[in-house]
Amino acid sequence: MAFQAPVTVLQANTKRDTGKKAQYGNILAGKAVADIVRTTLGPRAMLKMLLDANGGIVLTNDGNAILREIDVSHPAAKSIIELSRTQDEEVGDGTTSVIILAGEMLAAAEPSLERNLHPTTIIRGYVRALDDAIKIIDEVSFPIDTNDRQQMLNIVNSCIGTKFTMRFGSLIAELALDAVQTVMIDHGDGRREIDIKKYAKVEKIPGGAIEDSRVLRGVMFEKDVVVPARMRRKIHNPRILLLDCPLEYKKGENQTNVELMREEDWVWVNQTDVELMREEDWATLLKMEEEWIQKTCEQIAAFKPDLVITEKGLSDLAAHYLVKAGISAIRRLRKTDNNRIARACGATIVSRPDEIRESDIGTGAGLFEVRKIGDEFFTFIVDCKDPKACSIVLRGASKDVLNEVERNLHDAMGVARNVCIDPRLVPGGGAVEMAVSHGLAERANSGAVEGVEQGPYRAVGQALEVIPRTLAQNCGANVIRTLTKLRAKHAEAPDCTFGIDGNSGQIVDMKELGVWEPYQVKVQTVKTSVEAATLLLRIDDIVSGLKKRDKLAPGQAAAKGPQVDDGENVDSERMLGE
Repeated sequence: MAFQAPVTVLQANTKRDTGKKAQYGNILAGKAVADIVRTTLGPRAMLKMLLDANGGIVLTNDGNAILREIDVSHPAAKSIIELSRTQDEEVGDGTTSVIILAGEMLAAAEPSLERNLHPTTIIRGYVRALDDAIKIIDEVSFPIDTNDRQQMLNIVNSCIGTKFTMRFGSLIAELALDAVQTVMIDHGDGRREIDIKKYAKVEKIPGGAIEDSRVLRGVMFEKDVVVPARMRRKIHNPRILLLDCPLEYKKGENQTNVELMREEDWVWVNQTDVELMREEDWATLLKMEEEWIQKTCEQIAAFKPDLVITEKGLSDLAAHYLVKAGISAIRRLRKTDNNRIARACGATIVSRPDEIRESDIGTGAGLFEVRKIGDEFFTFIVDCKDPKACSIVLRGASKDVLNEVERNLHDAMGVARNVCIDPRLVPGGGAVEMAVSHGLAERANSGAVEGVEQGPYRAVGQALEVIPRTLAQNCGANVIRTLTKLRAKHAEAPDCTFGIDGNSGQIVDMKELGVWEPYQVKVQTVKTSVEAATLLLRIDDIVSGLKKRDKLAPGQAAAKGPQVDDGENVDSERMLGE
C-alpha cells in the first residue's frame, strides 16, 4: 500500500493551480493590468498607441478603450478588464481609477495571505471597510443645484480635464451638458430619465474645425430624398409621417398560386407556379399591383404630410405618386434613427398605412433640410419645439481625432447624466481617497475593528492612497514628500478637502481649485474595485487546458446526428445515387 501509484483524474495536458499559487497568480495578474493603465491617470496622463487586428491605430488615454483592445490570456486579468467595461456602462467615467484600485486592493491582500490568514477573513475585513468607506464619502459629499449652468460646466470640465480634449476649453463640456439636458425627461418626485445611449447620437464628419461641433435641437442622419430632382429638399414646419412598413408591392413567396377564372386559360408548370397564356392576364396582375400602391399613397396623401420616412423599401411607382402629391420621401432608415425622429418631432411610428391617424403626424419640427457636406448628403430635422432626442455633430481634422473626441464626449455625457440623476459632489484630486484612508485608519486605531480583520481593514485604507500617489507620480512630483504633507493636512482637520493638483503636483484645496467629481462615480469606483478584489481572493483553484466540446477525447463515440458534408471530405461512393 505504501507504493500505490498516483491516481490521475484530470487529463495530462490540463494545467491546474491550487491554493496559494492560484491566489498569488490572480494578484500578479491584477497588478499587471493596473500597471498598463497607471500612467493614463490625471491631467498629465500619457497616451497609449494601440494597433488593432485590422491594422488601424487607436490613440487614447481612456482606460476602457485601452483595455478593450488588449488581448489577455489570464482568466483573472480578463475579469479585471471586464470591470472597466462595467464602470463605463454604469457611470461613464472612472474606468482607469477602478482598474488601478482593484489591482492595489489585490496587492494589499498579499501580506495577509503570507501571514496565513484565511481568504474569508480578509474578505470580511474588506467588506467592513467598504461599508465604512461609503459612510465617509457620504459625509464628505454635498448637494448642488443642477440648474446652475456654470457650476455644471465646472464639474464636467474637471472630470474631463484629464482627457485629450481639454485643450479645446469648455467646448466638450458644453456639448455634453446641452445633449443631456435635451434628452432629459423629468417624471416628477425627483425621478429623471436620461437615455443618452438611445437618444443622443454622435455623428462624426471629418473636415472643418473642432469648434464647428454642435448639438442640434433635432436629428440628423446620412440620407437623401428618394427622387432628388423632383422632391423638396427644404421644408419649413414640416408635417412628418413615420412608417415601418414597405411602400412597394410585396412579392409572393415561392408557394404563391395565381388563380384565373377559366380553366383553359392556364397551364401547370410545377406544384407552385402557374404560367399564364394571355398577355392581358399579366396586364391585370400588374394593374392590381399599381392600384394597391396608388391606394396606399392616396391614404398617406389624405393626411397632407410634407415628409414621409419609412424604414423599409419604397418603389419607383410609389415615389411617382408621392411626387405628384408634393410629398418628399426617405427610405431604408435605421430603426434607431426613426425612434429619435419620433421623439424629436412628436410623431408616432405607424405599422400600416390603413391605421394612420391625425395624431400620428409629427408637427414639432421647425425645419427639414437636406445639405451636402463633403461628398455626402445629410438630412437635418431641426429647430424642434421640445426635442427629447438630439444629434451631436462632431467636426475635426481626421478620423483618429474624431474617435478620441467621441470617447471623451461619451465620458462627459456620463458625468453630466450622473450629476443630473444624483446631484451630489465630492472633492477630486485624490482628496476623497485620502479622507477615506485617514477615516479608516482612525476607526481601526479607536478599536472599532478587533481581531484578525483589523489588518485587511487597514489595508483597504492604505490601498486607496494609490490614487493621490499615482497623480503625484504622473506629474513628476516628489511622491513621498507630497503624500506625507497630504496625510498631515488630513490628520489636522477632519473635513479637509485638500488633494493633489494633477498639473503641478502641489497640494491644493480642491474647493478653491474647483475640481469636483460626481458622488455616484466615486462610490461606484470604490464598490466595484473592492468587490472585484474579494471575488478574486475567493478563487483557490484554476483549471486550464480543458478541451472544447466538439473535439472528442480518444475512445469517445461521435454524437449521433445529421452529418453535413462541406464538399472537401466527401466519400465518392456516397455521392452516387442509390
